[in-house]
Amino acid sequence: MPLSIVRNDITAMQVDAVVCPSNSSLVPGGGASGAIFAAAGFDRMQQACRAIGHCDAGGAVITQGFALPAAYVIHTAGPIWRGGRQGEAQLLESCYRNVLIRAQQCGCRSVAFPLISTGAHGYPPAEAMHIAVSAISGFLLEHDMDIYLVVYDHGAALLSEKLFTRVQSYIDDHYIDTQRYSRRSQTEMLPYRKQLREQEDMWAREVSEPSGVGEAQANMLMSDSCFHPVPAARSLEDLVYNLDESFSRMLLRLIDEKGMTDVETYKRANIDRKLFSKIRKDNGYNPSKPTALALAIALRLNLDETRDLLGKAGYALSHSNKFDVIIEYFIEAGIYDIYTINEALFAFDQKLLGA
Repeated sequence: MPLSIVRNDITAMQVDAVVCPSNSSLVPGGGASGAIFAAAGFDRMQQACRAIGHCDAGGAVITQGFALPAAYVIHTAGPIWRGGRQGEAQLLESCYRNVLIRAQQCGCRSVAFPLISTGAHGYPPAEAMHIAVSAISGFLLEHDMDIYLVVYDHGAALLSEKLFTRVQSYIDDHYIDTQRYSRRSQTEMLPYRKQLREQEDMWAREVSEPSGVGEAQANMLMSDSCFHPVPAARSLEDLVYNLDESFSRMLLRLIDEKGMTDVETYKRANIDRKLFSKIRKDNGYNPSKPTALALAIALRLNLDETRDLLGKAGYALSHSNKFDVIIEYFIEAGIYDIYTINEALFAFDQKLLGA
């Protein structure tokens, strides 16, 4: 996918360029900088940096990768954290932007970043993560490139405390741990079963009202494989009009209905052009669940529309799946920025959206 967040050793990344966080004098330090110099060949990298001599704060310079798998190393002088009131955010954003400009000038198709300035320079990881994702996603709206954010911190440290708390609260309220419930005694399970029966009764009343949904459909809606019912407001015509529509055809119809272009859709979905082209051309193509959900997010679908699109690819949303619950939170909250969603998924050790 165009932007991936991974836990890995940046010196082992198989990319065209790796990014070395540095200082204005390009002198190696510890952390990612020291590791990159060591893996590239310390003496040769130091000699190359001395030949350049200087890098302005927020700027970027480029050297060969030497012994690294990457052909290039792009050095950038990140800001030192001084409380956030001395232009640190603007300088950090400039680092990412200028690195990507350099990479593009050298014909790079893939780049691996560490979280710049979060080591000895002291930048708070959650704020640094947000700036990195914002700068990279802005670049990807206009350009095609595979970009990796290589991190070592625990995911929770990379998400704002406010958002982490909200997502965690939603998970606590909606996630059903089937293993935990299976270990409970019959007595302990009674309140939970009563709650499920009450929900089923409510759903039965909804689907038996003037919506036109028959008994067979009502039974299907209340089955284990379809935990969330279709709201009563939806008519039978809505449910069956496009019954035989494939995933690909439904996707293309929704793109037209939302007034979006193909490019806008796959950029927002964090998937590459080749995969989108394959989906468009192959009427029988069924994507992975993360890709299908990424496209639903790109199209800003509500929960019903998302379930319909997923169903065309053979998937469903479940409250016994933490990944699904997190996606549901963002859709219900009206947050459709796929990079923000992926930050949260990473924080909770879930798969990311996209190809």
